[in-house]
Amino acid sequence: MKIYALGLVVLMALVTSCQTQTKEVPLYIGTYSVENSEGIYRYLFNPETGELSYSSVTPNLENPSFIIISPDKKNLYAVSEVDNYNHLDSGSVTAYKIETDGSLTKLNQVATLGNHPCHVAVSPDGKTVVASNYTSGSISIYKVKADGSLEDSPQLIQHIGSGPDSTRQQGPHAHSSQFSFDGSEIMTADLGLDKLFFYTYNSDSAKYVSAKQPYVEVVGGAGPRHFAYTPKGDFIYLMTEMASAVNVLKKEGDNYVVIQSASSLPDDFDGIKAGADIHLSPDNRFVYCSNRGLNSIAVFERNLETGKITLIQNESVQGDWPRNFALSPDGKYLLVANQRSNNVTVFSRDPETGKLTFTGKNYEIPSPVCLQFFAE
Repeated sequence: MKIYALGLVVLMALVTSCQTQTKEVPLYIGTYSVENSEGIYRYLFNPETGELSYSSVTPNLENPSFIIISPDKKNLYAVSEVDNYNHLDSGSVTAYKIETDGSLTKLNQVATLGNHPCHVAVSPDGKTVVASNYTSGSISIYKVKADGSLEDSPQLIQHIGSGPDSTRQQGPHAHSSQFSFDGSEIMTADLGLDKLFFYTYNSDSAKYVSAKQPYVEVVGGAGPRHFAYTPKGDFIYLMTEMASAVNVLKKEGDNYVVIQSASSLPDDFDGIKAGADIHLSPDNRFVYCSNRGLNSIAVFERNLETGKITLIQNESVQGDWPRNFALSPDGKYLLVANQRSNNVTVFSRDPETGKLTFTGKNYEIPSPVCLQFFAE
C-alpha cells in the first residue's frame, strides 16, 4: 500500500509539472543575406523568463528582410528585397506554408514588378497581400489562393512625385503598407513624398482605388516610414525616418488631420536621425518606436482621450541600428532586431509605467531585420 501511495504521489507530481510547464512561443526572424545569414530563422521564446532558444532556419538567400504571418497562422509571407528576381527588374514575395512543427514549406514565389520590396502585410481575412516596393515607389497587391499561395499578377499602384530632399526624396519610396481592421482600406507610408496614402476596395472593379481622402501630407523632408493605429482607427501614429518624429493623425469626420508631431529623440541629440519601427502597447496606453543612430527605443505615454503623446524614456537597445522590434504576445517583453550588430536583445516592460528595462539577454543572430511572433 505504501508503494502504491508513493507511486501516486510521483505520478501527480509529474502531471502537475507538465501542466505548469511554460508553453514557448515561436518567433520568426527575417534577415538580410549578409553576415552569414542563412534565411528565415525560427526561435522559441519563453514568456516567463524572456529567453530565446534556436529551433531551425528556412534557407533563403534573397534578402528575406520583412515577413508577416497570416491571421489563420497557416502561412508566412516574405519579401525578397532585391531588384533582379528571375531576370526581371523586380523584387519578389514568397509564400510559405507553416507546418505543424513550425517549419516552412515554400508554396510559390511571385514578382512584385517593383524594386526592393521592404515590407509585406496581409488582410484580416487572409485573402489579400500587399508588398511595398521602396526603390520603385509602388505597391503590389495580390489575391491569395485557397492554399495560401499568391496569384502571379498583382495590382500595381505606382506613386509619382518627389520631396524636398534631393538626395533621399528624388522620387517616391513606398516604405510600408497596412490594411485597416476591416480590410476595406490599404494605407501606405511613402518616404519620398512625405505622405500617408489611403486606398479603398472597389467591389465593381475588384481593385483598390484612391480613397475620398487620397492622402495626408506631413512636414516636408520628414520621410514617413512605418505606422500603427488604434483598433477603432480613430488615431494613426506615423513614424518618420528622416525627422525621427511621430506624427499623430486624428480622424475628424471622414478625414484624418495631423494634430501633433513629437520628436522621438532627446532635445540635445545632434547625431544621425533615422527613425524606423513603431508599435502600440496592447492596452493602447503607450507608443514605442525605434531610433537608429541614437540606437534606442523611445517610449511615449499616450493620452487616451486626446490621442496626443509625451516622451517618457529613451532606452538603449544594446546594439546597433534597431530596424524592427516586437512586443511579446502578453506585452511583458519587447524584443529588438539590431541589424548592424547582428543581435536580438530582450527587454522587460512595466505594464503600468510602460518603461523598459534590459534583461541582460542578448542573442547573436546574423543581420536581423523583422521579428514576428506566432501567437495562438
